[in-house]
Amino acid sequence: MDSPQGDEVDGAGVAVPSAGAGPDRDAVSAVRIGVLVPLSRPGWVEAGQHLLAGIEWGADSVNGSGGIDGRPLELVVRDTAADPGRAEAAVDELAGLGVAALAGEYHSVVARAAAARADALGLPFLCSSAVLDALTERPTDRVARLSPPQSHGWRVYADFLLDAGHHHIAVATQPSVYWASGVRVLRDHLATRGGTVVELDVREHSPTVLCDKLVEQRATALLLLVGSPDPAVPIVRAVRRDRRLAGVLVGAPAGQPEFASWGTTLGDDGAGIPFLRYLPDELGPLGVQFEAGLRERLGGPPSFVAYEGHDTVAVLAALLREHGTDRARIAEAWPVVAVEGTRGPIRFGRTPGIGVWQWTGAPIQVVDRDPERPDRFRVLRSWRRGRDR
Repeated sequence: MDSPQGDEVDGAGVAVPSAGAGPDRDAVSAVRIGVLVPLSRPGWVEAGQHLLAGIEWGADSVNGSGGIDGRPLELVVRDTAADPGRAEAAVDELAGLGVAALAGEYHSVVARAAAARADALGLPFLCSSAVLDALTERPTDRVARLSPPQSHGWRVYADFLLDAGHHHIAVATQPSVYWASGVRVLRDHLATRGGTVVELDVREHSPTVLCDKLVEQRATALLLLVGSPDPAVPIVRAVRRDRRLAGVLVGAPAGQPEFASWGTTLGDDGAGIPFLRYLPDELGPLGVQFEAGLRERLGGPPSFVAYEGHDTVAVLAALLREHGTDRARIAEAWPVVAVEGTRGPIRFGRTPGIGVWQWTGAPIQVVDRDPERPDRFRVLRSWRRGRDR
């Protein structure tokens, strides 16, 4: 089982970080936070590792500054493996273990299952990374989210495509609530400016046949709304090697090229593929400090997912220090908490159509790997509340 370096693994294959665990832990009862992350396949393990690394760094920072009113902050980590049922069972277990709140998760469909169960149990849940708009079926005060909703981020991406001259878009898709939601966002937004979207189901088309369909449809861009590495990597290779498609833009709004494995697997073929990430154009002092420290821990640059992990713990620690460990009081405090995160000031509000408390100022970028230097990212478009360029 894949596990971040430095974690212990219990007999059930669950990564259990040591944050808050020290020789005096039994003398002073710890404040426990439950953490959900994908650490084994079919989950996106690399994303889970970065998310957990950011969460651990945040917990270390909290404990290094006195913990929660002198009590250590302890992380109780469970591997979701991208399985909604496994996530629901983990929420039940963590609630029974007495955690004050729940944090994490990367996969939207898994986060939705966890959010529903946490809401039913009265357990506050701060979702770190999932973007699906309908994170809960009904409005709730118990769930909040750091990442921007899909309907917002993917509209920023659609505007980037339109401004770059791409009005006829093809999307390679797999069955998923998340991918289907993304297609709707793209189709509705592109239609307002004369754009169209054609779906190509990868279950019905091999990468070679998919290339033929792109030529037939005269699409100028192909978006990968599929899993990585399969089938995303074989599709990229097929398109890159088809001379008929030399002018076709390959895009990946869900962020597949963010992680190092993408560049390692695809090399130069993985460059020049625009994707969404949630970082500001310039980091403040806290962000710079976090980037340097986590780069050393990870052996490479942290992804935006790692920043989301740190900021999740920073918000929950602020709530715990101000309002204690009572779950109801924590849930009531989302609209009043204010935290300086690695990516800027964090406050929560209500967004029309979104049933959870939302960080409305989360930064959004469209970036790609520079074809001249695939290990370096180029910012192609950025959005921050009140500013779009």
